[in-house]
Amino acid sequence: PVEVKEVLEDVETLNLWAAQGKLPLTKISYAAYGRLREQYVALRSGGALGRGVGPLLVARQPIDSLVNKRIAIPGRNTTAFMLLTLHTEGFIPVELRYDQIMPAVERGEVDAGLIIHESRFTYHLHGLVKVLDLGEWWEGVSGLPLPLGAILARRDLGQGIIQALDQAVRQSLEYAYAHPEETTAYIKQHALELGDEVIWAHIHTYVNEFSLDVGQEGERAVAELFRRAEARGLIPASSQPSFLPSAQKVGG
Repeated sequence: PVEVKEVLEDVETLNLWAAQGKLPLTKISYAAYGRLREQYVALRSGGALGRGVGPLLVARQPIDSLVNKRIAIPGRNTTAFMLLTLHTEGFIPVELRYDQIMPAVERGEVDAGLIIHESRFTYHLHGLVKVLDLGEWWEGVSGLPLPLGAILARRDLGQGIIQALDQAVRQSLEYAYAHPEETTAYIKQHALELGDEVIWAHIHTYVNEFSLDVGQEGERAVAELFRRAEARGLIPASSQPSFLPSAQKVGG
């Protein structure tokens, strides 16, 4: 057995720590993973992919063009920022922690904000309007689910430990599915939005069949995101496999 000690940080902090190799096992944005494929491998379990799950660009009023607009982003290493960069050029990024973005838009400090996580369920309560759904755009141009984040293991841990960690994450998810009431207190302790409706909408949106195993479709989606990012010079090419082999492949 492997002892695991949790470390809770916002997604961009985890992205930056991964670049330093600080944690042997970490959740990370796929955009950041694209730059770290030589050092890390993605587990098959615990990731966030799906349809209808994309980052949203919101503003106080509709915007026709994003050129020269100040747009709050949750970090330059996030998948949200990569998607916006793939979608359009000429905007001015303003880095803020993800939970500071909607307040900054409300105050008029930026022209628009790129929101992630549970904010997609509450932006209208802040008097904001949706300008762009990047998940919808991605599905339209690729026909694939949107990759958002994955759990990575440092390759130097060795295949045996990494396989055991992947199995442990999957078993943890299966247990949480079977006993949702046991997770509620922990979730509320760390949730940005405390309402039950928002919390469970967030979970049901981002925790799905791809979380148990990325599957072939999920692997294709990640490969397509990396292909487009490499073509734009956003990430370096890599010959390393992006994912831990499936149990079937390991077993022959």
